[in-house]
Amino acid sequence: MGLKARIDRIPRRKIPGSGIIYIPSGKYMKMATFGFSSVLADIIYIWAIQYYANTAIEDRYAHLAHIFSIISELDPAYVDPYVVGALIAVEDTRDVGLALKILDAGLDKNPGQWIFPLEAGHYAHLFLKDYALAKEYYRKTMEIPGAPEIAKRLFAASSFKSNDLQTAWETWLEVYRTASDPQIRKIASNHLYQVKSAVDAGIVGEAVARFRSAYGRNPAALEDLVRAGILSALPKDFDDKDYLFNPETGEIKTQVSPWKR
Repeated sequence: MGLKARIDRIPRRKIPGSGIIYIPSGKYMKMATFGFSSVLADIIYIWAIQYYANTAIEDRYAHLAHIFSIISELDPAYVDPYVVGALIAVEDTRDVGLALKILDAGLDKNPGQWIFPLEAGHYAHLFLKDYALAKEYYRKTMEIPGAPEIAKRLFAASSFKSNDLQTAWETWLEVYRTASDPQIRKIASNHLYQVKSAVDAGIVGEAVARFRSAYGRNPAALEDLVRAGILSALPKDFDDKDYLFNPETGEIKTQVSPWKR
């Protein structure tokens, strides 16, 4: 604290509270609070919000991780700083890795708070496009008591995006069977339609490739795959309707979009 006071006396452009960036660690500050560390955490958090809102400070993000680590060390159970610190990291610095690090720290110190893996899943999904990582965060969210039901749907959606079609199917089917809200059942039904179409497209695509290898051309119609003995029967979509087939490309598609059923 004496060093901080001396630093603050050095002639320079004054930025209220900026001397805090020189504090080495929150655990040392905690010793000096005599049991009132949560109060100091509140003060630093309020200062941090003002500090990062000041666009005149060009290098204000250089100490983002350090400042929010001070708050977490003073009051590990203080949820808001983790969430806001991660938000600043993503929106202002585009440092998604730092945002995930902050949220991981929050979950490590507060394993019962589902907000941390839920937010991390959003960032992994939306900014990194890492759907497997998002899926893992949503899985963690689902396992925490009191987590919102949407976590399961986000887990299912990320499973589909990461090409884990089996998990996506099983999860959406569970949502469909257990949902009491008709709108959620409809959403789950649309996703089941989408997942089944993707699975069937893979099966038919492989069959078309075998047909092409044997006959040197694509089948003129899907029925040729059955007549050639490559498929025992043609798959139908989730609504029990036939797929549309393009003999030139060998691709199949549903008659309607999953979201226009």
